[in-house]
Amino acid sequence: MFFGKKKNRHFQALGLASMMGIHLVSGVIVGMVMGYYLDKYFGTKPWLMLLFLIFGIIAGYRNMFREMQRIQKKEAEADVPDNDEKD
Repeated sequence: MFFGKKKNRHFQALGLASMMGIHLVSGVIVGMVMGYYLDKYFGTKPWLMLLFLIFGIIAGYRNMFREMQRIQKKEAEADVPDNDEKD
């Protein structure tokens, strides 16, 4: 194997950290773009953009929270010793 187990764990942690940032930023950008175009369509200059920006921030943090729960569950399952051995 090219990478050792220790290096692989570092790369995995780096990937998870970058994924958290992507979740947060993508939610904010999507919310802001949706609000901008809805403002252009309805003529309500800053209000819908601000509203959807807030929705995007909430969605980004929610996605980060869900991802952290998934990671913690996966780590907890990996830490549990297997007692499936039959004598």
